[in-house]
Amino acid sequence: MPSPDPEAFRPQPPELEAPPCAAHPDAIGANTDLIRLVAAAADLCRKPLRHGVVPLSEPMDADGQALEVCLRLEARSPEGERRPEQDLELEIYPSGSGLNLTLAWCQDEQRPMLWQGGHPVWMDSAGSRCAPPADGAPLEALARRLRALLVNG
Repeated sequence: MPSPDPEAFRPQPPELEAPPCAAHPDAIGANTDLIRLVAAAADLCRKPLRHGVVPLSEPMDADGQALEVCLRLEARSPEGERRPEQDLELEIYPSGSGLNLTLAWCQDEQRPMLWQGGHPVWMDSAGSRCAPPADGAPLEALARRLRALLVNG
């Protein structure tokens, strides 16, 4: 029996796929690889939390091309208890010739948000650069990992 082509298992960058939409459950199947990739990266970088990924939007331009992918990372304890205070919103979007992403806590808009392009930048609620929070290292690791996986495949 021939071995499967490893390329068949490589997730496609979000700008090449139609992003999933919570209003269209059928669209989720088209982006299952991205959802699994994000959940696995979050589980690895934010141990001991476990993560489920919920699609939030499906914005398209006039040509039907994806502009961005918005996902909510729902956190649970190792025992399976929901931890909504640890939920994150992830936005992945193309910018110029690159790929950028942002990570923000869902339940506390006053906490700084992380923007990851070529390097990490923490921003406060006013959009000004600020120091990273004490618990920001796992988010930076997650952002770096996701960007590397999506850009380099």
